[in-house]
Amino acid sequence: MPTPRICPIKNGNMSRREMLRLLLNLAEFNGFEFRRWFLAHVQPAWPGTEEALTLLSREGRYYTLLFSHGFASSFWRSGSQISFAVPSSTYFRVNGQGEVLEVTRKPFTRRTVKKDVWKYHLSQMAIAEDPLEYICRFLPKRDEVRAARTGTDGAGPTA
Repeated sequence: MPTPRICPIKNGNMSRREMLRLLLNLAEFNGFEFRRWFLAHVQPAWPGTEEALTLLSREGRYYTLLFSHGFASSFWRSGSQISFAVPSSTYFRVNGQGEVLEVTRKPFTRRTVKKDVWKYHLSQMAIAEDPLEYICRFLPKRDEVRAARTGTDGAGPTA
């Protein structure tokens, strides 16, 4: 059974900007063009990557990035190898005899992403209590472990 992940931003190991950096790294690896997106959706002057992340991390502006279709479709790229824990769930369904059955699904780990799954994740992120906590479940384990250990985005100790 997969163990639940603890979001590094939730347990205080990372700042919001550092978490955005990790998320952006994965999306850029999958083809997302941050500079182009920023110029089109946030402001027409490019301040540089780190300043742009600092700007987005303030006052809830990071939602603009998280809920962007371009970012989401790159982050959850179809067919990409990504491991994440799907929590247990209970739901009801009707069987062939018309009886209502309660189905309990055990937690499991998914390793690949299906076509257009980003649309599903956007809707789930929208109803989540904390969208940033929702999306951090999909960080590669090595980034999550590094963040939990050092409390940084890989650039050295935080001030």
